Amino acid sequence: MISLWETSRISFRALAVNKMRSALTMLGIIIGVMAVIMMFAIGSGANREISDRFSSMGSNLLTVRPGTGQAPGGVRSGSVNTLTADDARAIAEECMAVAYAAPVYGGSAQVVYGNQNWSTSITGTTPDYLFVQDWAVGSGTVFTDQDVRSATKVCVVGKTIVDNLFGGEDPIGKTLRVRNVPMVVVGVLGEIGTNPMGRDQDDIVLVPVTTAQRRLFSSSRSGSVSTIMVKAHSSELLGAAQDQVTSLLSMRHRIREGGEEDFTVRNMAQMIENAKAATRTMTLLLTAVAGVSLLVGGIGIMNIMLVSVTERTREIGIRMALGAKTVDIRLQFLVEALMLSLLGGATGIILGVAGALSISRGFGWAVDISFFSISLAFGFSAFVGIFFGYYPAWKASLLNPIEALRYE
Repeated sequence: MISLWETSRISFRALAVNKMRSALTMLGIIIGVMAVIMMFAIGSGANREISDRFSSMGSNLLTVRPGTGQAPGGVRSGSVNTLTADDARAIAEECMAVAYAAPVYGGSAQVVYGNQNWSTSITGTTPDYLFVQDWAVGSGTVFTDQDVRSATKVCVVGKTIVDNLFGGEDPIGKTLRVRNVPMVVVGVLGEIGTNPMGRDQDDIVLVPVTTAQRRLFSSSRSGSVSTIMVKAHSSELLGAAQDQVTSLLSMRHRIREGGEEDFTVRNMAQMIENAKAATRTMTLLLTAVAGVSLLVGGIGIMNIMLVSVTERTREIGIRMALGAKTVDIRLQFLVEALMLSLLGGATGIILGVAGALSISRGFGWAVDISFFSISLAFGFSAFVGIFFGYYPAWKASLLNPIEALRYE
């Protein structure tokens, strides 16, 4: 039996004879490995980015949203706002595990200052909203509880609003118009950045929740709010806070035991897990699609190897006549297929890593290139080479040496 080293040398010489054919055969493997690594890197990076951004918001947050309410006539409807600012006040005062609770009510609107205008998000809330979100006022001050009770026409703006409406001008004390309602700027938020969904959190105008309800946006139910943001004293008390909020709102909304709640309470841990699960599913889907190209590359290897066996029938006959055994012929063609897949895999790894880094630099996306994804792609390419190369190798080893020598 010929040594593995000698077999490898013969196989490499055979592949080098048809360089273009070998390169085109490897192309499917190269594209497949490159795609797998890039999809894994982008998916893992997105997963880490979402987790980091959610974690930066705090692991002790609860979000309370309206559920199914009862509309006039007794009809159950999901469009009815079942939460009120009084609910938020009760949560803050009566739930021992809760540090702050802030109602949220608002929408999008055009903001005008002088001859400049900007479409932005208007959030009606209370001063506690800044404590819930861990935001700080960069200059000026925040509106007060008295402003909330009086529905005062004052606002706190984000950095994006300042940059687009005021330029280099100090906005404190200036009057801008929101839906033709004059609002005095009393404060500017410190720079915040983007939220886990990529939205610019500096592109915001905070107003008293009563001002939003009475002066800016119509409310289907007096005093209703779209969300209540709740912050527990600590992440350890998050479960207790969730239970207390659920119990209190069930009592306030007269929900019978075992009845359907007209609100939903979700904690940040659930949001993080849901977001990560969605990202993982998308990553696996994209990687599976990329893996199909590896299989296509494997079929290409088998096709070329079968053609090679036919073209080299006489060569196989001569080798057998000179003493080469069946296992030597089988091993040679198997090694040739394995070389094509491994060379393609190595090239695909280099291009995949380079592509992922280029995407990160060019688009600012987070990528996470792991040893696991590289090993998986390279290992799968080797498996493809062996699996799809075995049949041509087996077919070559079954050739009759006498008939092979007669082959023209």
